[in-house]
Amino acid sequence: MFRAASSASFLLLATSLVLATSLAAHAGGDPALGKKVFNRCIACHEAATDRDKVGPHLMGVVGRTAGSAESFLGHYSEAMKSAGAAALVWDEANLAEYIKAPKLKVPGNKMAFAGLTKDDDIANVIAYLKADPKP
Repeated sequence: MFRAASSASFLLLATSLVLATSLAAHAGGDPALGKKVFNRCIACHEAATDRDKVGPHLMGVVGRTAGSAESFLGHYSEAMKSAGAAALVWDEANLAEYIKAPKLKVPGNKMAFAGLTKDDDIANVIAYLKADPKP
C-alpha cells in the first residue's frame, strides 16, 4: 500500500515538474519571433500604433481591460463588452488563453481568427505585444 502511494506521489510530482518546466520554457517568449507571428494578425489589428482596423489596436493591450480601447468602444461585440465589465484584464495568462482559442475564452466575440496552436508562437506574440512595438 505504501509503495503504491509513494509511486503515485512520485508520478504526480514528476508530471508537475515536467509541466512547470514546459510552461517556463514558453514564458517570456521572443519579441522578434513574435513580430513575425503577428503578421498573421495585421490584417485586422495594429500593434505599433493606436490605429484601429477591423479589430481594435493592440498597442498597450497587456494590462488593459477587455473591451476598453477608447477608439474602438462603439465596435466591440456584446461578449467583449461583457468580458470587460466582468473585469477581464489582458494579462499574459488571459492573452495566452484568448490567442489560443478566442471563442472559448470570450464566447460570442466577433473575432474570426480561430487561434494559434503552438505555445511558442503564443508566447512570442505576447512578448512582442509586451515590448510595446514601434513601427
